[in-house]
Amino acid sequence: MKIKYIVYTIIIAGIGALLYYRITQNAAQKEGASGQGGGKKPPMTVSGIVVAPQEFANTLSLSGSVEANEQVEIRSEVAGIAEKIYFTEGARVTKGQVLVKINDLELRARLGEVRTRQGLAAENARRARLLYEKEAISREEYDIATADYKTAQAQTQLINAQLAKTSIRAPFSGIIGLRNISPGTFVTSETLITTLVNSSRIKLTFSIPEKYAAQLKPASEITFTVSGIPDTFRAKIYAIEPAVEVATRTLRVRAIAENTDGKLLPGTFASVALPLEKIEDAFLVPTEAIVPVQGGKKVFVADNGKAKEIMVETGTRTEKDVVVLSGLNAGDTVITTGVLILKNDAPVKVSVNRKAEQ
Repeated sequence: MKIKYIVYTIIIAGIGALLYYRITQNAAQKEGASGQGGGKKPPMTVSGIVVAPQEFANTLSLSGSVEANEQVEIRSEVAGIAEKIYFTEGARVTKGQVLVKINDLELRARLGEVRTRQGLAAENARRARLLYEKEAISREEYDIATADYKTAQAQTQLINAQLAKTSIRAPFSGIIGLRNISPGTFVTSETLITTLVNSSRIKLTFSIPEKYAAQLKPASEITFTVSGIPDTFRAKIYAIEPAVEVATRTLRVRAIAENTDGKLLPGTFASVALPLEKIEDAFLVPTEAIVPVQGGKKVFVADNGKAKEIMVETGTRTEKDVVVLSGLNAGDTVITTGVLILKNDAPVKVSVNRKAEQ
């Protein structure tokens, strides 16, 4: 029995010691908190820049595509056997040069037939005119003979037009592509014979966001580069689409450039630099200072040791900076670090980035 009482006594003493320890610790923490002046948080140390107006040469970086000045698929307008092929793959051809000859024996035979009918119809029309003048036949008979003659003439012209189409000619001067047929191939209007490309000048097609459409002007000069070639090329805008594409909210633009040395190949991807209007009094802030929020974008500026939230309107984005169009004033200190955890009116201690300020 004595051992049992001793064990109970030890347990009760342990519990009492633990309660005493917790009470004394809580009292010490309360005293420490009151000694720190009511629990005020220390100011957060952040970096910032002092913004100043400066001239900004606004250049838009875009993606474009190089296209041939003229490009066409060569097909036959009439069906028949490709009798002769007069071009060499990859060679230069001139406008009007015969590329392929389609067998025309059947058409020539039909032409002889309709010419015979035309001659007979012409003679019948001549006789009908003489008889009509002598009032030997009626006006109706004379009109029928004249109509037969004109029909025969039309048939002759039709056959001649079809015969002309058996000689497939180059519609413009350029470089002929790879051929897809051989002599003896039966071709139709669906048969792709080859392609013809004129790339002595190239077209550069690209699209710009609709908000820059008002700054775009015809005859403006742009620069562009293509993969694999270190040179920078120049082109001049000559055409602008009259309407914005609803699906992408962009405006298609086309420029033209000389390509006498043949370095630029149609279908190549191009990186386009489009100069826009210069902004005289632009505020540039680092990209990391901009915080996207519902309904727009905001920045934090330091004002009397506190972070103030300001809504801003932004413009062009460069590699490191963003142009702020409205919301800031010259001399504002824009906070550039810790903006994602800052709250409005939070105490801050700003370390100004002198390099950025300059």
